[in-house]
Amino acid sequence: MNDATRFELDERQRAMLAEMGVRVWLPAAAPPETAAEAPASEPATAQPAPVMTPPRTVPSAVPAAVEPPRAAPPAPVRLTSPVAAPAAIPLAVTGARPAGVEQMDWPALEAAVAGCQACDLCQSRQHTVFGVGDRQARWMVVGEAPGEQEDRQGEPFVGPAGQLLDNMLRAIGLDRAAEGPEHGVFIANVLKCRPPSNRNPQPEEMAQCEPYLRRQVALVRPKIILAMGRFAVQSLLRTSEPIGKLRGRVHHYEGVPVIVTYHPAYLLRNQPDKAKAWADLCLALQVMQQPG
Repeated sequence: MNDATRFELDERQRAMLAEMGVRVWLPAAAPPETAAEAPASEPATAQPAPVMTPPRTVPSAVPAAVEPPRAAPPAPVRLTSPVAAPAAIPLAVTGARPAGVEQMDWPALEAAVAGCQACDLCQSRQHTVFGVGDRQARWMVVGEAPGEQEDRQGEPFVGPAGQLLDNMLRAIGLDRAAEGPEHGVFIANVLKCRPPSNRNPQPEEMAQCEPYLRRQVALVRPKIILAMGRFAVQSLLRTSEPIGKLRGRVHHYEGVPVIVTYHPAYLLRNQPDKAKAWADLCLALQVMQQPG
């Protein structure tokens, strides 16, 4: 951490850092990268970086032929065979996503996510995980995908990883339960449904959910985004570069500065990298303190 990111810590922030397992001292330089990041969802062997693919399109229904009216006596027009209305086609089969996501307000967007059946994840989920926090916050946290506890409760970042995230946020003066631009934060995931057995997100699943996240960013209008975990970084920045090579720099998504850091679940398995995550938070604070 250099002098540019150094700032005074009060007693509460020091206590939060102690809960994170980070000693309050400022090294002259960040330690070298020693551990490659594992996927945040579970400690499985890392898979090749997925390639984003566009969502599938839905073929339009073919109108049924109409029998011409009889000459005499006049008879009403009749369909030659019954045809199911397009709305009756299961969305899980067609891969359809509600139209007009880019123009939805908060209630419409939340309802669209709750009823989404654009991919097979809808068949195994208990709850969709829309997001939580101040919807006008200056800070936004983007994670990867819901886990078992998130699926059960319908809220992102719960359990041990969520507790660590809350401690990290409190260390820089933020709280998911707070309201107002100074201390509020909005937290969301790239995927709104849990992948079975916490497996890695698939490219098509990420592509289907990306418009929801893009609309959330547009509605919140944050001043900065913390991208936590490999799949969050890949979705926002459209890159397959590892987090270790993307840290320490300011990236952008839809014009919003993005700071890349490790997922809290990864930090629970790799305690030494908590110091690097703290350096990432300090960089984010530095960006927020810049004028303009």
